[in-house]
Amino acid sequence: MDKFRLDGKIAAVTGCNKGMGKAIAIALAEAGANIIGINRTEAVELKKEMSERGFKYDEISFDLSNTEGISEMTEKAISFYGRVDILVNNAGIIRIEKAEDFKISDYDDVMEVNAKSVFLLSQAFGRHMIDNSFGKIINTSSIHGIGGGFECISYTASKHAVVGITKALSNEWASKGINVNAIAPGYTITDNTKGLRDNTEITDQITETIPIRRWAKPEDIAPVVVFLASPASDYITGQLIVIDGGLN
Repeated sequence: MDKFRLDGKIAAVTGCNKGMGKAIAIALAEAGANIIGINRTEAVELKKEMSERGFKYDEISFDLSNTEGISEMTEKAISFYGRVDILVNNAGIIRIEKAEDFKISDYDDVMEVNAKSVFLLSQAFGRHMIDNSFGKIINTSSIHGIGGGFECISYTASKHAVVGITKALSNEWASKGINVNAIAPGYTITDNTKGLRDNTEITDQITETIPIRRWAKPEDIAPVVVFLASPASDYITGQLIVIDGGLN
């Protein structure tokens, strides 16, 4: 079981102030990692839990809707411990609208956070990981990254882009000691899906299509990230792991 431990490893996690990112940060900490959160807003609840449980947590305030300054932010993150071993690109946003009415500004906003920042963060931290000949990068895609989605054209495009970025970086960096993989969560109980879940009829319809007959909890997703960050996955790279209750 030691191969699933992360003792002494340093993990940077974006968008971990709540929901899936919070669960991922806690799970990585439970496995032994020290966590650096990169969040637009302060992770008050996460900080409290980390402190109460004796886990090490540092935080950087950074808004990924403006990708300028990522290099400087990366250097700050590295300065906490002198290195970052694991990067989890979890932060993401969504805009809902019919394709024929979708605003280009909303399209650009989503692509900036969900796709462009994933590459730029991977690039910045990846340079550092190359120097150390070691790194684990885990990107959050979605089942919409393998399907079409509905009334979320930019989200779907961005999550397909995440898969492409993952595979391209894996091809280039596998020989340099860096594993790059992605996860594709299915319908998960988070703030991003609250609007959808508020419609009981649609929620019930979706639930009926999921063989496990329930939506994922953030805690269903987090252990897969721990696996991909751990030595247990050292021979896995360039992969997309689908976590959707059997939907696909």
